[in-house]
Amino acid sequence: MTILIIVVIVILAWAAWTWNRLTALRAAMHAAWASVDALLKRRTDLVPNLVAVVKGAMDFESDTLQRVVEARGAALGASGPADRATAEQQFTGAVSQLFAVVERYPELKANTQILALQTELSETESDIASARRYYNAVVRDLNIMRETFPNLLVAGPMGFVAGEYFQLDDGDRAVPRATLDRN
Repeated sequence: MTILIIVVIVILAWAAWTWNRLTALRAAMHAAWASVDALLKRRTDLVPNLVAVVKGAMDFESDTLQRVVEARGAALGASGPADRATAEQQFTGAVSQLFAVVERYPELKANTQILALQTELSETESDIASARRYYNAVVRDLNIMRETFPNLLVAGPMGFVAGEYFQLDDGDRAVPRATLDRN
């Protein structure tokens, strides 16, 4: 009888430890996503300033500016890592097109406000990449923890679902070009 009680206590202790570890990883995943989301919001908040400066310096290329504004709206309205990744890919493409337009006009390339905004945007892109790597690492740890035996005996019945990675397509991994030559 004593052996049975010890076995039950060991199983309950293991289940409690597994529950606590999964709960901590889930909380870390949510916190990491909040950091990624805040940085993505910061980037989307920088772009209207860039658009306003570019728009003030030129009254043509309105299609490019409109695409950036629409892509920004889609990025802000997206929820969850998969939807946000899709919207961010479109947003990154639109911002890249805006930079291509800026490259074609010497008066824009020389504008100090544009240069400052591009520098800030480039730094934000680096921060996003770091935060995304951390988020994906936490998701990996959570998924491994919940999918390995014997942890899956606790994770499944207790409602722990797999974390969703925040990934970009290979063609969209490049940071939008945010530096300009001062020629």
